Amino acid sequence: MSGTNRPKLGKLAPPGPLRRGPVIILVEPQLGENIGAAARAMLNCGITELRLVNPRDGWPNPAAYVLASKADPVLDAVSVFRSTADAVADLHRVYATTARHRDMMKEAVTPREAAARMHAEAGAGNRVGILFGRERTGLDNEDVALAHTAITVPLNPGFSSLNLAQAVLLVGYEWFTAQDDTPPSRMDTVRGGFAAQAELQGLYDHLVAELDASGFFHNVEPKRGAILRNLRSVLQRVPLAAQEVNTFRGMLKAIAQGRPLRAPYSKRRQPQQTETGNDPSGSSDPAGG
Repeated sequence: MSGTNRPKLGKLAPPGPLRRGPVIILVEPQLGENIGAAARAMLNCGITELRLVNPRDGWPNPAAYVLASKADPVLDAVSVFRSTADAVADLHRVYATTARHRDMMKEAVTPREAAARMHAEAGAGNRVGILFGRERTGLDNEDVALAHTAITVPLNPGFSSLNLAQAVLLVGYEWFTAQDDTPPSRMDTVRGGFAAQAELQGLYDHLVAELDASGFFHNVEPKRGAILRNLRSVLQRVPLAAQEVNTFRGMLKAIAQGRPLRAPYSKRRQPQQTETGNDPSGSSDPAGG
């Protein structure tokens, strides 16, 4: 999960001004590091337009680039505004993230619902923005009043606090996955792909032959049919790669030979004994005298 898929970075971060996804607006962010971490979270989700309202330490801020982890194109295209009203002036729909109840009539939706609406609104040609508040106090009521809808994350009511980058990532993830076609489950295979049925049959026959040769079935002959069915079921239950089938058959062959071509690794690692059975130093006195 951690780390960076650098070959794909250029596909989401072309040089020059970026306009992908909803506009992320950080209202009076305090630390440059938090701005950088938020930019990284944005690019993780294919969101690339970042606006700042009165960043405490000014802009540009070198500290932001340290935490951005190569999400520099997002930071390079940052726009800075003097007020929240200025930052949302050109937007058609504005969402405000908030974790607490406000004394105002405002619809509150989950990030998932907000993501579905944002895609529909963007598809209709509207520009959409999301407000995120200060690290310590969040958004003021005046900021929330500028939004059409609030976003509230359903979390543990006893501990629902998120840091800035977490909040951006959580909302951004819902936006990204709302139209993502990644299958819910897939099997990553080694080079060569899955083993063909004929290869699995070869492994099965090899196993049965070695079991017969070892006398395994001598005392369980009445259960032979059930055991073989279970064996075949095991081989079919988990998709095996062709390389894995070859490895299993190589191990079977080595085991069947009954003797290694070289001493086992554990034996090779032990100190050599002298002819008298003592340690390599030649001392015959365990106390070293």
